[in-house]
Amino acid sequence: MKGKFMTFVVLCLAAPLLASKPPAEVFNVYVDKGDRTNHFIPSGWMGDYGDLKVDDGNRENPKSGKTAIKWTYSAKASQGANWTGCFWQHPANNWGSVAGGYDLSGYKRLTFWARGEKGGEKIAEFKVGGITGEHGDSDAQNIGPIELTKDWKQYSIDLADKNLAHIVGGFAWSASRDDNQDGFVIYFDDIRFEK
Repeated sequence: MKGKFMTFVVLCLAAPLLASKPPAEVFNVYVDKGDRTNHFIPSGWMGDYGDLKVDDGNRENPKSGKTAIKWTYSAKASQGANWTGCFWQHPANNWGSVAGGYDLSGYKRLTFWARGEKGGEKIAEFKVGGITGEHGDSDAQNIGPIELTKDWKQYSIDLADKNLAHIVGGFAWSASRDDNQDGFVIYFDDIRFEK
C-alpha cells in the first residue's frame, strides 16, 4: 500500500511538468496526402463552394514530399456569392459548434508555400483562426491581398502576439471573382505552425 501511495504522489507532482511540455518545433496542417502528422482538414468550403474542386494528393510539382494540394476555381458564381475559399478545420466541418481544435500556444507563425498555375492569381486573404461559435477560435490573424507567382514562394503569418490557446481553424484562404474573373488553379504545400 505504501508503494502505491508513493507512486500516486510522484505522479501528482509530475503532472504539471508533463502538462507544460514545450511544443514540437513544427505543428503540421498539411505535409503530404494521408500523412499522420496532418492536423486539420480542408473541409470548410465557403462562398461559391460549387465553383471549387480540390486534389489534396496532387503529384504534378509538389514543393517537397510526394504531394501538394491543388485547388481549381471556375468563377461561375454557383451560389451567387462572387467569392470562394476554404478553412482547414478540426474536426472536419467544425464551424465552432463542436469541441475540437488544438492549443497552439508557443508557436510564433504559420508558414506555407503557394503558387499559381499561371502566376497573377489574386488571393484576398490567408488566415489563421477567426471561426466563431461556442467552441470557436481564441484569436485570428491574416495577411493579404497577395498575388501568387508561377513558382513556389513561402509566406508567413505572424502569430507572436496572438492567443492560440484554442484553434479549430488552422488555415484558410479566400479569393474574389472580381479579381479572378476567369477562375484559377492554385497550389499549397508544407503548411505548418512554427516556433
